[in-house]
Amino acid sequence: MHDIAIIGAGPGGLVTALRLYQQGIRATVYETVPELKPLGVGVDIKTVGTKELEELGLLEEFRAVSVEAVDSIFYNHFGQEIYAEKCGVHMGYLHEQRFVHRGILQMLLFRTVLERLGHDAVVLGARAVRYEQDADGVELDIEHRDGRTQRVRHDAVIAADGIKSAVRRQMHPDLADPEFSGITMWRGTTLREPIRGGHTILHLGDPRISTMIVYPIAENFENTGLDLINWVVETSGEETIEDWNQIADPEEIIPAFETLKLPFLDVQQLIRDAREVYLFPLTRHFPLDTWVDGRVVLLGDAAHAMYPRGGNGITQAMLDARVLSEKLAELDDPAAAFSAFEAQRLEIVNRITDDMRGEGYEVIRRMVAERTGGEPFDDIEEVLPLAEADEIFSRYHALVGAPRPGLDAVAATGFRTWSDRTQEVSAG
Repeated sequence: MHDIAIIGAGPGGLVTALRLYQQGIRATVYETVPELKPLGVGVDIKTVGTKELEELGLLEEFRAVSVEAVDSIFYNHFGQEIYAEKCGVHMGYLHEQRFVHRGILQMLLFRTVLERLGHDAVVLGARAVRYEQDADGVELDIEHRDGRTQRVRHDAVIAADGIKSAVRRQMHPDLADPEFSGITMWRGTTLREPIRGGHTILHLGDPRISTMIVYPIAENFENTGLDLINWVVETSGEETIEDWNQIADPEEIIPAFETLKLPFLDVQQLIRDAREVYLFPLTRHFPLDTWVDGRVVLLGDAAHAMYPRGGNGITQAMLDARVLSEKLAELDDPAAAFSAFEAQRLEIVNRITDDMRGEGYEVIRRMVAERTGGEPFDDIEEVLPLAEADEIFSRYHALVGAPRPGLDAVAATGFRTWSDRTQEVSAG
């Protein structure tokens, strides 16, 4: 049985530990921070991610701390609807799409690791700084928060240590430093009444000016009777440090949404009422041609850091975890297992990463803005025909491993939105 070290107790590392446990493989997780806390804001877990959590036996616990997605609606900078589609089982998938606070999901996974693997399976306050390997194993240099240094030995190492991965830097020193995209991402949460019934993700604005994504991540938050709403804004900005937890002033971005008028939501007030606001420089991490160095492998953001668009980061890390654990169970040689994992995952994930840099399906809002010269439109069908939009979304969903079910059956109805089309099909 392999003895595996996992570097990083983020969602990717913790899911990997649980997947290895299912295969009867022992893992020890090394995490830099001395105490895990539910930090961060919202994440969008797509249907394939929900499937992974169900296979881990965590579906009901996940449902209890998350919000189901029903509708995904796109608007221009004037609040005019561009496109809409159903989400998860409401589109015909076998699994739900759900919204959740990243930190709450991480804590669910952390508790499960401790319950199943034992409390000694996670070593907190232990930063892995470099590795050395020979034909039989890998030695990790660990720096502890109390100043101690330690060298530990394992059969193999899985580096799930995020966008600032020390292992990635050692493995690919010439590709370790990302490039600033020129875009600043603002992330906040606001406590308020449910928006459109409480199960909708909104995609708002003209990407040439600013864009905003809005969705709920907790219902009846802390027994207030209100939803905790997650929102993300992208604007042009100056480069700052690559740190998810930089505190920001929301007043700087409120003017960018003066023209955006929605009958069910005051976007400027949503920003103004934020409980917390963070900014993050959107950076380009270069795709790698290999994630493997012998008995050491990269996973999740350490392997394929992608723009946080489209809900792919954590979901793709979950898929990494399953495939990698299966390969380690099949093959006695960890290096061979890592190479087999890479052969199955690298090409497709690099394509997803490239697509996210090109805005993914969010590109439709840019297309509309450019075709209208940034002005309101009279008829969206004359600007972005439904068939063209459907093709963009179908191509995207297939790319990330979740082809849209049932589209061909309703695409010919001529209705603009998925809710209209599914209602017509049901009535027929």
